[in-house]
Amino acid sequence: MKKSIYAFVVLLAMSFTAMAQEEQKAPEVNNDPNAPEIVFESEVHDFGTIPYGGNGTYDFKFSNTGKSPLIISNARGSCGCTVPKWPKDPIGKGQSGSINVQYDTKRPGPFTKTVTINSNAKSATKVITIKGTVEAAETTDDQAPVKKESAVSPLEKAK
Repeated sequence: MKKSIYAFVVLLAMSFTAMAQEEQKAPEVNNDPNAPEIVFESEVHDFGTIPYGGNGTYDFKFSNTGKSPLIISNARGSCGCTVPKWPKDPIGKGQSGSINVQYDTKRPGPFTKTVTINSNAKSATKVITIKGTVEAAETTDDQAPVKKESAVSPLEKAK
């Protein structure tokens, strides 16, 4: 009986150890003195308050201030509602580029989302941030969301 309790305790301890999270790694640093450097005009964009279904797109502009071509290998949003598009071609020394970030504005309420960028730059990992608040959708009597119309009257539309 004691052996089975001991075996159970050991098995339980091993399962907790297996489920433990990995230790956070420090950001990788490229020590090559000729490595590219990615420098953003701004690393945070605040949309402020935007309408439900409105434009949630922003271009983060950057420059390569290093001595060799910058290659962005990946850009990953912190969730499926944040989709980045990045240049696939190398960005030469002294050249500029942009990373387009699209946020799904059909999610009302405040948001703060990040995009993690991996490259061959001196700081191999860089994080940029978008934030803001999406207004609630207008609803009809049956509670179905309705996209806001512009302030043009139906008579003007008919012209």
